[in-house]
Amino acid sequence: MQLIGLTGGIASGKSTIASRLASHGAVVVDADRIAREVVEPGTPALAEIARRFGDSVIAADGSLDRPALGAIVFGDPAALQDLNAITHPAVLQASTARFRAAAEADPDAIVVYDVPLLVESANEYPFDRIVVAHADAATRIHRLVTLRGMDEGEAERRIRSQASDDQRLAVADVVIDTGGTLEHTLEQVDALWEELRGTAR
Repeated sequence: MQLIGLTGGIASGKSTIASRLASHGAVVVDADRIAREVVEPGTPALAEIARRFGDSVIAADGSLDRPALGAIVFGDPAALQDLNAITHPAVLQASTARFRAAAEADPDAIVVYDVPLLVESANEYPFDRIVVAHADAATRIHRLVTLRGMDEGEAERRIRSQASDDQRLAVADVVIDTGGTLEHTLEQVDALWEELRGTAR
């Protein structure tokens, strides 16, 4: 099995890369999806969040009230650290189980871990390669405003709250330039896939 870490800032085209790799046969594991699953009603992580932050972060249907929790942890580094201490081990455990299942199903599997905050979080995974989706901030702001209807100031704030381009590029083994056309992005992804398959052989 090859384990590929795929990261990139908001609106960098990371999802486009992940779906193209999946279409070629990669097993894509989505960190954001797992992060939601580990705090679903009835999970130990959700119970721990309620104990730490109070019942006000639990919605009437028993699910996590994300805006309420966000209002507490956003801008409070200590609270955010407490939240991460609860959720990160659960995400790590669930992700590792999926990697293991993929390897058992196919020892030559190419597993892509789609993880937006790879640089921001302590990297506990033995990645064979780290792939970074890269487009400059101006391009990403334009996408957030035109494609997602976001206010320009909010788009800039979201980008500033994440790791910088330099920090992401510093950990990259492979950089996919997503600032041009979709065709150019997909050509680079296809070339990467051929290279990964060559390594697997």
